Amino acid sequence: MRILDRLVARTFSRLFVLSILATPPLFILGDVTENMDRYLDRGLTGAQVALAYVWMLPLYVQWSFPIAALVAAVFTVHNMTVHHEVVAAKAGGISFHRLILPVLVGGGVLMIAALGLSALAPRAYLRANDVLQNQPSRAWRTDFVFQTDDGLALAVTRMTLDDNTMIGLMAMRRGKDGRPRIHIEAESAGYTDGEGWTFHGGDLRLIEAPDTLRSFHFSRLRIAGLNESPSDLLEEPREEEEMTYRELGRLARVIEQSGGQANKLLVKREQKISLPVATLIIILFGTPLATSARRGGGAYGIGVSLGSTMLYLLLLKISAGFGAGNALPPLWAAWLPNIVFLIVGLVLLRRVRT
Repeated sequence: MRILDRLVARTFSRLFVLSILATPPLFILGDVTENMDRYLDRGLTGAQVALAYVWMLPLYVQWSFPIAALVAAVFTVHNMTVHHEVVAAKAGGISFHRLILPVLVGGGVLMIAALGLSALAPRAYLRANDVLQNQPSRAWRTDFVFQTDDGLALAVTRMTLDDNTMIGLMAMRRGKDGRPRIHIEAESAGYTDGEGWTFHGGDLRLIEAPDTLRSFHFSRLRIAGLNESPSDLLEEPREEEEMTYRELGRLARVIEQSGGQANKLLVKREQKISLPVATLIIILFGTPLATSARRGGGAYGIGVSLGSTMLYLLLLKISAGFGAGNALPPLWAAWLPNIVFLIVGLVLLRRVRT
């Protein structure tokens, strides 16, 4: 049995390595084709673009894990079916479930590796974007939120660097219990070196208790803790791929505290976990399908792999859309494809003759 386990594990590992080497270049090719005009407009050299894609590799490898694992599992099981190895194993008293155990164990190991990559990929992707942002910075920014290091949440309608001013802003600070303690709305604010930001024309509300509120109108007000310069506030917000699970959660809280909708970010945050876990779940879904036909060779394996991948991606896109639109809770939106594939995979696995 150990010999058979090693044979199955070796076949699965070899096919996975081949697939994981082949899949990321496809992502890179598609991205280069889509963004080449933008790279040329920014005056990027070939060396800069190549370096950026080297930094993007961890993200593309992470995306490739479920696909490569599925391809490896399907071809491993299908080849054993075509060559009657599954029948021979059953005749020897080895069930199909026991036969594919090395594949499932391998899927578990790959799932853990994918979870590790999900923590590494955002930092590498951030470095890639640093290389690609070869363009002059803007002198203005509109409709953004910002959270200072000491927890002051700021929502701004427009800020301009030429005169160091902000127009239409709201600030809020929460207490240690998480409840809002200070709420400020102002028509404008100006920045001067040495003094920082000064708010003009607005209302200050102090929430001392759930039923105790004091309100003041001010013409000029300075707030402690808002020390960031206009250049600091002008920095572009990071993309979801550049942020870790915790960073996405913090940004979502700032947006929600400012009255905005953060469902899309929360879905992205949960997908940081659900997509790596899909590496194992999609194997459970694909391996029973690989036993349903004894003919077709490589074409059948490719068909099952592509079909399963397209079905998963379609369900992932639909559920993410429902989550972003508040039709589903973000947690359900991120995990629904995994739940569906897990249930169907277990049903299919149960129906395989052992």
